[in-house]
Amino acid sequence: MMINFSVAICTFNGEKRLPDVLDKLKECCAYTTQLAINGEPINWEIIVIDNNSKDNTAKVVKEYQADWPAAYPIKYFLEQKQGLSFARERAIQEAQGTFVGFLDDDNLPIPNWVASAYLFGKERPQAGAYGGRIYGDYEVTPPNNFDRISLFLAIGGSSKTICYTAPENSLYYKKVLPAGAGLVVRKQAWIENVPQDLFFQGRVNGSLVTAEDIEALTYIKKAGWEIWHNAEMEIYHRIPKQRLEKEYLLKLMRSIGLSRHYTRMLDIKIWQQPFLSLAYMVNDIRKMVMHLAKYHMLLRSDIVAACEMELLIGAFFSPFYIWKRALLKLHKS
Repeated sequence: MMINFSVAICTFNGEKRLPDVLDKLKECCAYTTQLAINGEPINWEIIVIDNNSKDNTAKVVKEYQADWPAAYPIKYFLEQKQGLSFARERAIQEAQGTFVGFLDDDNLPIPNWVASAYLFGKERPQAGAYGGRIYGDYEVTPPNNFDRISLFLAIGGSSKTICYTAPENSLYYKKVLPAGAGLVVRKQAWIENVPQDLFFQGRVNGSLVTAEDIEALTYIKKAGWEIWHNAEMEIYHRIPKQRLEKEYLLKLMRSIGLSRHYTRMLDIKIWQQPFLSLAYMVNDIRKMVMHLAKYHMLLRSDIVAACEMELLIGAFFSPFYIWKRALLKLHKS
């Protein structure tokens, strides 16, 4: 049987989160079975990449394998290299589908997610990657005005389907890329263009400085593949209360800022980088001054305003952080 689509779940210590994701995917099984009856067969698989978990993740997967529709097999692989970039690269290597849809272990797809994801790519042969709408499933109520920063927790997405790379959208959506949660990639586009050893490896050793999604998608985009937003692909992203606490949010936003220099320079010619790096730093200072002027009385009490300031501070210091990290990586190699 030829596999059309692979759902890849990369997880670390996900024994408590995985069951809800797999239960939702069982609903996707029922939906695609119904499509097959109506003449639209979709053969798909589920790949669980256990990223060196220390809990009972493997046992949970084995229990689901014992009672799962045979037409949509669940496969388990252990990836001992710690980091989401390693887990996703392993998923790409193991996937049999033309398309690979990435779900984190806290992403809950709606029943038509697999079908919508596969049919969308099938109908658009130049689509190299595409994301969908992501709704926040919050354990506690988020801070006021949280929508201003919710995108940085992989929540959001337009109700309209958009090709970010279309000529008519090249200015407005020039820097827009889909979130990693619920991201679908054409396996060919990834294998041909995404390096196996990305600069960013994921949240390891307590660090929140990650941009592996942007890094991979930038390589696919540079190769000429289309990047899309598919409004019919919908998932719910569970956000536990710990991720809405002030201390975590401030650290997250500073970390995202620190990754900015690398992602900004990825699609810029080497000779242009020193000049544009300086221009970005000047612009970051301008934004910090403007933000401080607008919110200086609220930075202690307004979590969202404080987070936005942390993002700007991180972006300003990003070149120094990236240069230091690059030197350490070069030294280790």
